[in-house]
Amino acid sequence: MPKSARSDPTKLAEISKTLAEALPFMRQFSGQTFVIKFGGHAMGDDDLAQSFAEDIVMLRQVGIHPVVVHGGGPQIGEMLARLNIESAFVDGLRVTDRTTVDIVEMVLSGSINKQIVDSIQSAGGTAIGLSGKDGRLIEARQMRRTTRDPDSNIEKILDLGFVGEPVTINTKAIDVLRQSDIIPIIAPIGVGPRGQTYNINADTAAGAIAGALGASKLLMLTDIAGVLDENNEVMPTLSKKQATQLMKDGVITGGMIPKVETCLEAVRGGTSAVHILDGRIKHVLLLEVFTEHGVGTMIRADD
Repeated sequence: MPKSARSDPTKLAEISKTLAEALPFMRQFSGQTFVIKFGGHAMGDDDLAQSFAEDIVMLRQVGIHPVVVHGGGPQIGEMLARLNIESAFVDGLRVTDRTTVDIVEMVLSGSINKQIVDSIQSAGGTAIGLSGKDGRLIEARQMRRTTRDPDSNIEKILDLGFVGEPVTINTKAIDVLRQSDIIPIIAPIGVGPRGQTYNINADTAAGAIAGALGASKLLMLTDIAGVLDENNEVMPTLSKKQATQLMKDGVITGGMIPKVETCLEAVRGGTSAVHILDGRIKHVLLLEVFTEHGVGTMIRADD
């Protein structure tokens, strides 16, 4: 503790209050599994990445089993641009040919995954990097999207290449790690029935893994404060029914829709609660988990 805090009664009172508030949550969540999706601005900011690593280590030290699933869209885009490979997108999904999927795998499973492992170990934890191909952790199939021609009204299938969606999550490797102090860091790469490599959206992968593990929480770090209402105010809690209705009413729109749909899939799959958090806030995981009111939006499993 800094010397200034030790000599300041007000700061000491704030620290003791924070610790007292956190203790019941530490007891409540000890032994439970949290899946954390790490993405957005925090991945490209050294200070935020370091605070994220410290939060993950803290969760493990108080008895929680964190499982990290990470994205890497901007880093993939940078590498493709460096190699003069143009990217096309359909509904926010990168069209992925064979050359592109090799680069995606290299960036996600190689560069980014190992950076996160290193940062967690520098913060005092023990982590191991996994791809969804390891132990066939994420068995996947090709994702297909359809579009309807406005003139003929004929529905066409869009070929996204090696973009996949999870079919089966094999948790054996994660289960082994959960019995130790080792924190799994998972790159969202899937494997097909004939060994094909698939690029999987990190939100989708995290939701599927949370459901398969029966995680008590899925925490998704984003670049926004949470789910916003009509007045752009963060809604602290939502039920499944409320979240579904807000999408129908057009309150939840744009890029938030697939995130909320992933949240709903996770709670339907057995996850108790899903949290959408602003990853631009330092130590946002600790603030959400160990304070009474949290800082983002929690979607509950109940109706």
